[in-house]
Amino acid sequence: MQLTESDLILVTGATGLVGSHVVEQAAQRGLRVRALCRADSETESLRQTATEIVTGDLSDTGSLSTATKDVSVVVHCAAKVGDWGPTDEYRRINVDGTRSLMDAALNAGSLRRWIQISSLGVYSGQDHYGTDESTPPNTDGIDGYTLTKVESELLVQEYIRDRELPGVILRPGFIYGPRDRTVMPRLMEKLSTGRFAYLGNHDKLMNNTFVGNLCEAIWLAVEKDEVLGETFNIRDPRAVSKKEFMDTVCSAADIKPPTKVVPLHIARFIAWHMETLWKLLGKKTAPLVNSARIKFLGRNLDFSIEKAIHELEYSPSTDFSDGMSETVNWFTSHSS
Repeated sequence: MQLTESDLILVTGATGLVGSHVVEQAAQRGLRVRALCRADSETESLRQTATEIVTGDLSDTGSLSTATKDVSVVVHCAAKVGDWGPTDEYRRINVDGTRSLMDAALNAGSLRRWIQISSLGVYSGQDHYGTDESTPPNTDGIDGYTLTKVESELLVQEYIRDRELPGVILRPGFIYGPRDRTVMPRLMEKLSTGRFAYLGNHDKLMNNTFVGNLCEAIWLAVEKDEVLGETFNIRDPRAVSKKEFMDTVCSAADIKPPTKVVPLHIARFIAWHMETLWKLLGKKTAPLVNSARIKFLGRNLDFSIEKAIHELEYSPSTDFSDGMSETVNWFTSHSS
């Protein structure tokens, strides 16, 4: 589809890392933008881009009807993210909320494109060496987040098949970039204290995805009619080792790079016992070592983006080293 000034784009999760960049780029393209935001969200930056704000959330069907009125494109970034907590809490937002939003968008009668931001976390929690989209998602999941991201993907595919939802699913890996106020700050804090340790071989690859590269994929998915109904892995032009990842962060932040290594079998043993104890105690925060963190830090996470390159014509412009330097510089300039 060719976007024009008459198109109205709804962005969910617009105050988050990905959504805020989509909103900013839409405004730069001269497009009309609407954002669905919770009442307690900080929306000043959105208002500066002349974004229309609809107050509500994915569980408020009334707000969803208002948010989707006259909308031609939905970029669905909102999700409950984390590596701990009851699965039902994730399902309420990631699955039930997605269903309600799709229903509202289809009922509005103006929808021409739905972009579902999923995750490479939908694949099984093992080593990956060039895994592509022909590998099915892991319906067992390793935590509430990954399981419900799989469920939401399957739901979107059902709507594409049975209700003619004009959808495209994008699966980014670990997303980093300016405006990340959660994962990167915690990682940099741990690196600065010297408490960070690699889990297993630090030469294993990361599924790093710079937010600017993901946005390039989003606009391609919006504009290219021939990719309707498709699913694409999305990451940076090159995957980097966990050592290069951490060394680059440390170099940009002037932190001593980590050298500690915990053997993977020991990390798995610790994770099993800590997760069991944490569940028995009903703890709300994740244990220091858990299955999700082992997947992130201990597995080889190399996913193929050949399909995106050839069918989506995805050609990510930012290399990891440049993207991470930009990320750390933003964080250090906004942390005072």
